Amino acid sequence: MLAYHFGEFLRSMKQVLTLVVKLQPTSKQTQLLGYTAQAFADACNYINKTVKPNLTNRNSIQAVCYQDVKERFGLTANHVVRACARVAANRLTAKQKGRKVKHFKPTSFDCDTRTFRFIETGYLASISTTGKRAKIPMRVSNYHIGKLSGQNPTSAQVCQHQDGDWYVHIQLKSDAPPP
Repeated sequence: MLAYHFGEFLRSMKQVLTLVVKLQPTSKQTQLLGYTAQAFADACNYINKTVKPNLTNRNSIQAVCYQDVKERFGLTANHVVRACARVAANRLTAKQKGRKVKHFKPTSFDCDTRTFRFIETGYLASISTTGKRAKIPMRVSNYHIGKLSGQNPTSAQVCQHQDGDWYVHIQLKSDAPPP
């Protein structure tokens, strides 16, 4: 009986591969990404300051501040949900380390299946921003092409690296191989 349950457990395990792919935005798209990252960071900082510090559950945080954050920062509904989740995750990690969350920088924003789409034809990242949806070419290698072929990623993080360029960190989920 125990072996059966362990086998079910192994079949339900997922692994996540994160592909980091450089974006090739136009100057207007670069502006949109920057504005969105700034609004996302501002929303996270606002949430962190106004919601009780002991709340670490994303749903509880969202219930308290969702509408206010959506109106204040011009983010899409899904970006507001992702901002609440980021604050919750950072608070939980800080709590486990005996610290407090200090500040969120405008260098990235989280995307889900509605705010990020991978378009295999032409290797484009379709990303919701504060202004509009932007279809941005990605600089893909043969490795990226092999991993992304036939995939439908459901989450990503858009990041500005220290070199000032924008990248998308695409999460690909699959079943874990048997041990």
